[in-house]
Amino acid sequence: MIPDHAFPRAQRDAVYRAIHERRDVRAQFLPDPIPPEVLARLLAAAHHAPSVGFMQPWDFLLIDSLEVRRRVHGIFERENEKGAQRFSEERQQTYRRLKLEGILESPLNLCITCDRARGGEHVLGRNSIVDTDLFSTCLAVQNLWLAARAEGIGVGWVSILDQNELAQVLSLPERVYPLAYLCLGYVSEFLEQPELARKGWRQRLPLAELVHGNGWGHALVDEALQEALAEVARP
Repeated sequence: MIPDHAFPRAQRDAVYRAIHERRDVRAQFLPDPIPPEVLARLLAAAHHAPSVGFMQPWDFLLIDSLEVRRRVHGIFERENEKGAQRFSEERQQTYRRLKLEGILESPLNLCITCDRARGGEHVLGRNSIVDTDLFSTCLAVQNLWLAARAEGIGVGWVSILDQNELAQVLSLPERVYPLAYLCLGYVSEFLEQPELARKGWRQRLPLAELVHGNGWGHALVDEALQEALAEVARP
């Protein structure tokens, strides 16, 4: 008999709800501060992420200084203009209408960094894939994001930044990489759909088309799994 280590149904449903209702928030931030005890829980959730070799390469830079955020926002504006220029005229017009950050609107910014020297020269499990420190830090970001959704707090990842400039603004050591620049705060609402889907930029891909069996492009032979994938894809 298989041991039952599953959470009770209500707790399982809460985990899946956080996953499905997580949003990249840009425009719905409220000015209310995040209470210290709530922020501490979010950071603890991030710190409990898995990491290769248990290296725990992350650090958390809390940024509430308006001066610092204005400097970061200036980096965003320059990089965002470069990004817009990459698209054709019609697509560029759509791009310019998108709200892609909440640096100044959110009450708190958070930069999660990756110390690429943490754990020493030889980290267990990092011999073949040296970027596992970056992958591990991404897991810390996701942990924080899901915990934030459960707390009713919005998170927005600002990826349109020059990382070298950002590192200079935040006075990061050379070995430390600014992996994720996040905007945090309570929100007026969580959108039913991801904003880019709602604005027609891209739609979620069908899950069944992304699942392969025993090799790339091989169809699944398990009909029950095929039916289950179709079922979970229904709205």
